[in-house]
Amino acid sequence: MTAVTDQDHTDHTDHADHSDHGAHSDHGDHGDHGEHCDHCDHAEETVSGDVDGDGDEDEVGGGAPVEGDALDAVEVEDVVEAAEPEEVVNRAARTDAAGSAGRADSADRSDSAGAWDDGLIARRVNETTGGGEPVAVVEARGAGAPVAAPLAYDGSLRSRLDALRELVGLSRTRLDSRTLAEAGRVLDEAAARRRLSGQHTVVAIAGATGSGKSQLFNALAGVTISETGVRRPTTAAPIACSWSDGSASLIERLGIPPRLRRRPLQSAEAEAQLRGLVLVDLPDHDSAAVAHREQVDRVLALVDAVIWVVDPEKYADAMLHERYLRPMAGHAEVMFVVLNQIDRLPGEATEQVLDDLRRLLDEDGIALGEYGEPGATVLALSALTGDGMGELREALGQFVAERGAPARRISADVDAAAWGLRPVYATGRRTGLSEEARDEFAVRLADAVGATAAGEAAERAWLRNANRACGTPWLRLWRWYQDRLEPTTGRFPLRAQAEEEATARQRVEQAVRTVADRASAGLPAPWAQAVREAAVRGSQGLPEALDELAARAGLPPGRPPRPGWWPAAVFAQASMTLLQVVGGLWLVGQIVGFMAPNLGVPVLLMVAGIIGGPLVEWSCRMAARGPARRYGMDAERRLREAAAGCGRARVLDPVAAELLRYREVREQYGRVLGVEAGVG
Repeated sequence: MTAVTDQDHTDHTDHADHSDHGAHSDHGDHGDHGEHCDHCDHAEETVSGDVDGDGDEDEVGGGAPVEGDALDAVEVEDVVEAAEPEEVVNRAARTDAAGSAGRADSADRSDSAGAWDDGLIARRVNETTGGGEPVAVVEARGAGAPVAAPLAYDGSLRSRLDALRELVGLSRTRLDSRTLAEAGRVLDEAAARRRLSGQHTVVAIAGATGSGKSQLFNALAGVTISETGVRRPTTAAPIACSWSDGSASLIERLGIPPRLRRRPLQSAEAEAQLRGLVLVDLPDHDSAAVAHREQVDRVLALVDAVIWVVDPEKYADAMLHERYLRPMAGHAEVMFVVLNQIDRLPGEATEQVLDDLRRLLDEDGIALGEYGEPGATVLALSALTGDGMGELREALGQFVAERGAPARRISADVDAAAWGLRPVYATGRRTGLSEEARDEFAVRLADAVGATAAGEAAERAWLRNANRACGTPWLRLWRWYQDRLEPTTGRFPLRAQAEEEATARQRVEQAVRTVADRASAGLPAPWAQAVREAAVRGSQGLPEALDELAARAGLPPGRPPRPGWWPAAVFAQASMTLLQVVGGLWLVGQIVGFMAPNLGVPVLLMVAGIIGGPLVEWSCRMAARGPARRYGMDAERRLREAAAGCGRARVLDPVAAELLRYREVREQYGRVLGVEAGVG
């Protein structure tokens, strides 16, 4: 079986020999007779020069521009004998320049036979023609390519994608770009895949060197498309094969050029069974060429499903399991694991190898689709003998017919991205700032600003004012004299004030650190850091603001308010003083003989004044304790509220905003995981 391919090979030394036992064996040397055989007359030749769909003529395989029917005058045996695809194109160009009659005739025949709807076929073989080997056909995008219906996601997947997009948006200022890179890639790929065909399923065939993946690729296509052989690596670039039209945009997304796009052998049964399938043969994932491995990783991230081909010798290869299967365990529903080359296993060894393969897949965390449960499909076959190929075709046909692989692949990608982000969103502890922590922070700020001392000072000021109003004049005169006698203390008050301010600043800083630690406890590292940074930013200038508040909200200007009983107390104290003065003057008048001697009355007046004055003062002091205490408590309350308000505005509110943002992203993360209530 011989195929015409445009794939670039690293070695073409034996190409002529390879062609000889193909077309020459069946048709003879038509190059000497200069005429077509019957097989060539039935072949449709519909090469389009616009291979990239941009309306311009492009070069196919590196040759000259090719018109739509330029290959009509090219004999099939000449095409097969060509050592390079460029020679085919050049011959087509020369034939097109020789005359237009052949092109017109070819166009008529193409119209009568029915061209492919999207103009993707460079060569189509009439399989009813006898005597010729089936020839692989090449896809190239034409200007008349039909546009397939775009992919539609269900409501659940759309909701998860929207939540992931919102999650990334809320987290950009808190997380670095590397952390969000995979989530961003998944969103981009989901949007790109949604715009493309929903009627096609792109399946990649991946495997290690010598596993027979290219042989399996050819067996599914029914024609030799991908080169096989003992030379390694054999497959140098991805090759795509599509079973139906409208898949050009999907293949272009994979970066596969037109010269590496093929059609399978046209068969009504095969076309109906695998309609919508786009099969991609990948280079070896363990290739010695780094570029080959990079191509494998790139294409695997874009396809809808993957067929992993393993052989009896390397099915347990650590590289395969650790680098690919284990990280892709969440993609089990879009994964086939095929044990190839079972023709090399004797007796019941196939079942033993299959059982061991299933065990390894289970250790990798890959769910197996057995007993009707969703998971990976595990099959055993031989691409060489065809044993088991029917079962693979049936499973693959049912898989493609469901049209659900693209959405399941995107859903699995979302799951993988979400679990990769779990350390920066999920926590097993209750997070937030409790009322107890808030109250303790307010108390610490009040202590730092001296609210208690301010209240006590206000109480003393009220009592002092009461004593001034209700105390005896002699006692007030004595206190004034004592105050005058007290020496000045020099710079000691200034030093004490500076030390007090330093202590207050330290208390404020300690209060901020404590509340930040409590607010960030249990949070993932990025959000805990954001909370601490918000608290630190708010603490800048907080001590100065508290000092200003203490000056405004501490002792009110002027004297404390006077209660209603103060005038009576003042009048009583004045009366007692007047009695003392009258009694004293009376006694003096008697001593100097100005008044008649009568010691009883003046002495009684003096004693009443002397005893009554302190008694009135003591009574007023007792009565003033309650109002003074209330006055001090009111002053302390105002200062505490002012300090708490300042701390709330500068520290607690920014911290609460960060915690609210974290709760929002945690809820969005729960939606991404499919858990509406969020995660712990």
